[in-house]
Amino acid sequence: MFVYILRRLMIMVPTFLGITLLSFLFINMAPGGPIEQAIQNIKFGAMASGKSSSSVNSKGDTAVSEEVIEALKVKYGFDKPIHIRYWIWLKSIVKLDFGQSFTYEEPVIDVILERFPVSLQFGIVSFILTYLICIPLGVLMAIRANSFFDRAAQLTLFVFYSIPSLILGIVLIVIFAGASYFDYFPTGGFVSDNYLDLTISGKIWDRIQHFILPLTVYLIGGFTSLTMLMRNSMLDVIKQDYIRTARAKGLAENIVNFKHALRNALIPIATGIGSFLGVFLSGSLITETVFRLNGIGLLSYNSLLARDYNVIMGLIFLSSVTLMLGRLVSDIIYVIIDPRIDFK
Repeated sequence: MFVYILRRLMIMVPTFLGITLLSFLFINMAPGGPIEQAIQNIKFGAMASGKSSSSVNSKGDTAVSEEVIEALKVKYGFDKPIHIRYWIWLKSIVKLDFGQSFTYEEPVIDVILERFPVSLQFGIVSFILTYLICIPLGVLMAIRANSFFDRAAQLTLFVFYSIPSLILGIVLIVIFAGASYFDYFPTGGFVSDNYLDLTISGKIWDRIQHFILPLTVYLIGGFTSLTMLMRNSMLDVIKQDYIRTARAKGLAENIVNFKHALRNALIPIATGIGSFLGVFLSGSLITETVFRLNGIGLLSYNSLLARDYNVIMGLIFLSSVTLMLGRLVSDIIYVIIDPRIDFK
């Protein structure tokens, strides 16, 4: 197993280089970068004030001088060839220096860390609750397969799964956070405006109130797929010959299901367990937009729109590293669940 882990860690290096290199090339080739945006701002400023380091060409357009363009290239680091810029970026990330955000005009690591707590809290809680609820529910549905409980649970899960996150978020706000029906929860945000003036218990309750509705939207999407995966995996295992043999020997049904069947049924579920590392960067654009949460999802979207290359590359670096490590953790969990599995 040690040799396998070492080999996987070594494979991560070229994989990481491939991901970041392609991302770096595509991002830098996309139009509308920081230099183009700065030039447009200069042109608009010149048109508004009538004076700048620009001139009017024969077509009546405001032209920016070459000196200004070269200065902008130096400022944003575009005065070097793209392979040199990528090499500089690689050397910088060793020190977790992702450069300066063009949009926020502060270090990228600070921009990410500022939004990190929001996505982290929702990611961790939703991950824990999903597995704590979906695994027992899937097992119970498999044990009672084709019963009224099983059919009712499947129907409920698929109904919730079919509701888009945007619609669900709006419906929850209208029903539970608006004047139309009930006013139990705030409409959005992470804390109230008077949060700092509250007592400790008041702060805890305030966070819980702001937490419930967006957490519900976070959870609904992953509930159905994981529960049905657990149900189908359990159903497949309890039909195996060794389970029939265990029943024929007179073992209690609970021992057969939870000691012999459950362990093998958990093997497919282990594929997603390694994704717990992804909760550090989890984010949902729709949920964060609807509930006005300043998290990683919204940051990623705004950075793409603004062509904020350094922020985008910082997020790609962190997400690719957590994804690869998560896959490795999943393989290790495979062996823990079933020691017969041997990676060579």
